[in-house]
Amino acid sequence: MSFGGRHESEWQTRKKRIDPPLESVGWVIVPYSSEQSTSFLTKHAVTEFPTDNGPADYALFVDGQLFGIVEAKKLTLGPQGVLVQAERYSRGVTDTSFNSHGFRTPFLYATNGEVIWFHDIRHPQATSRRIAEFHTPSALRELIGRNFEQAHESLANTGNDHTKLRDYQRHANAATETAISDQKRQMLIAMATGTGKTFTLVNQAYRLLKSQVAKRILFLVDRRSLAAQAVRAFSVFEPEPNQKFDKLYEVYCNKFQKEDFGDEDTFDSKVLPREYLLAPQPKHVVVHTIQRTEISLFGRIRLTRNQGDNFANFKRERSGRKGLRDAKHLRSIRSTRKQTDSCLVLHAGTRPQSDPPIPYLAGN
Repeated sequence: MSFGGRHESEWQTRKKRIDPPLESVGWVIVPYSSEQSTSFLTKHAVTEFPTDNGPADYALFVDGQLFGIVEAKKLTLGPQGVLVQAERYSRGVTDTSFNSHGFRTPFLYATNGEVIWFHDIRHPQATSRRIAEFHTPSALRELIGRNFEQAHESLANTGNDHTKLRDYQRHANAATETAISDQKRQMLIAMATGTGKTFTLVNQAYRLLKSQVAKRILFLVDRRSLAAQAVRAFSVFEPEPNQKFDKLYEVYCNKFQKEDFGDEDTFDSKVLPREYLLAPQPKHVVVHTIQRTEISLFGRIRLTRNQGDNFANFKRERSGRKGLRDAKHLRSIRSTRKQTDSCLVLHAGTRPQSDPPIPYLAGN
């Protein structure tokens, strides 16, 4: 927390630290007006929105529907404990058809401008969690349109009977799918060298995409040689008779060098189109090194927040020939980072010591 923020009022925190992040991911902030029809609120954050339990700090509208409530607190207060206030406002919302366990909005947020907590209350097993930034309007539109239970029922009813699978690989797939169904967000599969880790994960990716449990998958590796190996594995994997994986789903990857592949490799690798970062498409896999993922999102620079400065003040350190040219480009790149919910991250290699770097995104 910056020294200068210790004496900020909640109103100052909202104007200085909460409004800019909302606007940077596509929300248009407007004050509540009783004369305003909600049908005109397509990607709007309405301030002081009235409920039966008091005014909500922000109400997030997408395509005329109320999707989320944001509870704002001044910088000196931790936001996790005040999610209960967002819950109270959600229960007090009227004139909406959504109702899940008494909550009238599906998505709840609490923030002090530096930390954001999020809770999707539609699923009883889902717990609140800290997120990097607010979801974009398109990300909430995608989230609300997904049927989690139906997708997992489809996954459970899909036989895992590929002829080349070994029993322990089936057990690994089954354990992973059970954990996802239980709303677990991080899983570790430990397999010895030579036991078919990549094959297991490629098969898992196919099952998750086919059942629509996942719409996009980021296959993270820590070396380019492992990325080439993974791309080969996807290209030769035949999940259905006479159907290779990369003919059923798009597979994108790093830009490789000729020496990354052997003479027997005749397929062409596809580099992820840049527009997919800004307007992600469903049903594809991206095989990237951790370093390439960071470059794809930020360019060849590192962004570190200057302690003591506000949201828009970043320190830029060039680490290559190219960098982001201006703050507008920075905001457009950052707007792609908002939704990890619909992008499954598979990490192949050494166990990460923390969450993977900003995952390739869905539209967050």
